[in-house]
Amino acid sequence: MNALETQTWSGIQQQLKGFVLRQTRDKALTEDIVHDVFLKIHNKLPQLRENDKIIAWIYRIARNTITDHFRMQAKAIRAVDLDWESASPTLNDCVIACLQEMLLTLPDKYREAIELAELKNMSQLQLAETLQISYSGAKSRVQRARQLLKEKMEQTYRIKFDNYGNVVVCENRLPCGCSQS
Repeated sequence: MNALETQTWSGIQQQLKGFVLRQTRDKALTEDIVHDVFLKIHNKLPQLRENDKIIAWIYRIARNTITDHFRMQAKAIRAVDLDWESASPTLNDCVIACLQEMLLTLPDKYREAIELAELKNMSQLQLAETLQISYSGAKSRVQRARQLLKEKMEQTYRIKFDNYGNVVVCENRLPCGCSQS
């Protein structure tokens, strides 16, 4: 550590601890963050262009370090928050099972079209060739099958999704074989 670092650090350390403590409200966390700030200062000091702006530079590093800490904390998944014991099916699994059952109730031509297109990932052009119908006929058949399936699902279940497409509500309007725990 050179003389500039030592002198600057000694003069600002207590002020910096107070600044970080006001932001974090945790003494142990404050010590950790101030330590991280010191390491960053030490590693990045050669990048400092104007020595007269070192105090502002240190506080910018401190603010960024605090922000990084809370950003990482928000992303972290704590083991205690996970339900390790539960092996029950998720609502997504239940809806998939109900969809598969509902698929069996479709008329054969629509069921076959949607199974080939959606479950076997067949393009609609390949579907047309397989079913020996026109391309527009294949597109129409898949769209009609989707519509029929959607209508049947809406009649039987009330399903809501979150922003990620996961099922958060699945209520049966009619009895279903799913066991929801």
